[in-house]
Amino acid sequence: MPGSGVIHHPLTRRQILKGGAALGLGSAAALGVGPSWADPWGRSSVYAQGAEEGPEVALAIRQETLPIDGRSARPMTINGTSPGPLIRLREGQEAVLKVTNLLEEPTSIHWHGLILPPGMDGVPGVSFAGIAPGETFTYRFPVRQNGTYWYHSHSGLQEQLGHAGPLIIDAAKREPFRYDREHVLLLTDWTFEDPMTVFRNLKTAEGYYNDQERTVADFFADVREQGFAATAEMRSMWAKMRMSSRDIADVTGSTYSYLLNGHAPEENWTALFKAGERIRLRVINGSAMSYFDVRIPGLKMTVVAADGQPVQPVPVDEFRIAVAETYDVLVAPEDDTAYTIFAETMDRSGYARATLAPREGMSAPLPERRTIADRGMEAMGAHAMPGMDHGAMAGMEDSDAEGMAGMDHGAMAGMGDTGPQGMAGMGDAGPQGMAGMDHGAMAGTGTAGAQGMPGMDHGTMAGMAGERRRLGANGLLAAGTAQPGSRYGQAGIGITPGERRTLVYGDLKAFTPWPDRREPERELELHLTGNMERYIWSFDGKTFSEMTGPLHFRHGERLRLVLVNDTMMEHPIHLHGMWMELENGHGALIPRKHTLNVKPGERVSALITADAEGSWAFHCHLLYHMKAGMFRVVQVS
Repeated sequence: MPGSGVIHHPLTRRQILKGGAALGLGSAAALGVGPSWADPWGRSSVYAQGAEEGPEVALAIRQETLPIDGRSARPMTINGTSPGPLIRLREGQEAVLKVTNLLEEPTSIHWHGLILPPGMDGVPGVSFAGIAPGETFTYRFPVRQNGTYWYHSHSGLQEQLGHAGPLIIDAAKREPFRYDREHVLLLTDWTFEDPMTVFRNLKTAEGYYNDQERTVADFFADVREQGFAATAEMRSMWAKMRMSSRDIADVTGSTYSYLLNGHAPEENWTALFKAGERIRLRVINGSAMSYFDVRIPGLKMTVVAADGQPVQPVPVDEFRIAVAETYDVLVAPEDDTAYTIFAETMDRSGYARATLAPREGMSAPLPERRTIADRGMEAMGAHAMPGMDHGAMAGMEDSDAEGMAGMDHGAMAGMGDTGPQGMAGMGDAGPQGMAGMDHGAMAGTGTAGAQGMPGMDHGTMAGMAGERRRLGANGLLAAGTAQPGSRYGQAGIGITPGERRTLVYGDLKAFTPWPDRREPERELELHLTGNMERYIWSFDGKTFSEMTGPLHFRHGERLRLVLVNDTMMEHPIHLHGMWMELENGHGALIPRKHTLNVKPGERVSALITADAEGSWAFHCHLLYHMKAGMFRVVQVS
């Protein structure tokens, strides 16, 4: 059936040879190695928290006292561990997952990225009633796909308390790449605060957890490094958009400990290998709020799957993984030495790490830490946001380097509260520095129109310039074509262009075409909106509580979903029950994803085959954004 799970397609000889060459395999014969489940030794240390083998699995959820990052904590545990154990299923099985709630409150488990019946999806109030204290609920569904996925609570803020774990589905047939051993790397963020306290703090003061506000000293340091004109232009841009450097992340290392497989950086969790092996690393971002930039200094990584779906091999030095995404990469360490697996947060407030080594007890140096410098903010820079009229930004009048002519020094947002009053741009905001910042007014909350973002050419952002579109017979952009306003060639904030080979969405190309090749019948456009000062997040200016009904998809229809980010933060948008085929310009080979990251000011589109009848959750996967209202229900009927 179109859109339901992974479809196995015969590979042409050319595709096999191309993939083998990209992975350094040498020939198609090298693909003849069996899957990982056929080699128990290769799975000897896949995950630090233990594993539960399907098709029948029993899970018990409690709240227990455990050490986390050297301190006593009270996480939610699944079979005694937090994060929970690896659940391993096999494609073609009938999964039977019995979940017992030993908490004093209701709970749930959502099987993130799995195509299954709506009653098994695990979202209380949408697809089932939840699991009451003392009850056991049995999830039962056919396993119709393979790859790297994960599971987590969809009840309240339990996910922040460690209620999550990896889910691996072994392929029934040979995969289009080989490896000798695998490791699962689950990234999470942990806070010793009660999650509801974190949420209240964000509602009280949006910048509560951010101590990275730029100061006057930073300004002059940036001038020395980048030049006066470039620095002044970026500060002017921040002022015009009523944003600051704290918009990168709203919960940071000031409260978070960043963990890899439940281990803090100092604990040096180790993934073992033997020299000459090809290692598959299944990387999962199971955090509540944190984006990570992942690299292994000294090793090239080859991306072979995204969100559980195989993609044509992409050699990279680094990749950014948004909340809820998964990437599979292959590495081939040849030396008897240790390598650092380094996952640095996007806002640079912390990192998770592990070691890839031939023996326990080894370690490798940490790479030099990066900071958020203006040159690393290129994703919001003068060349990054199509349609932006930069000549109108904050009275910059040619970025006059001799005297900053025309610049409103009082409007230089993001300068921090330590500098001269005239340059801080703080007004009455005090150290939060963001009073009056209304993202809901930025082309989305009220009219979602052109008034909200001064200087933005919304005609271009909306793709209304007909000469930039390749229209089909129905008047819509041809399927698979990248939208005007998309930035699939940019890695995002904090990544210096050209510094190293970094994965971008434009690199992702499906291994073979998907079966549903129909053109979209209609287009549904949604704006991602919010009010940073009040910490309200929404779709089209309305929170979930303000919605009058669900979004409607017609059963069996082929539609285009367009997401326009009218905020200054990145948002990972997740659709339950159906795949989203990212229109990144690769035509018939556009990749399938279950989570789409949308950068600030970006316009992203995906094709959807609405083949899953029922009610499905659709939301931003930043936990506190979802809690604050960035949630919808999709009804397929």
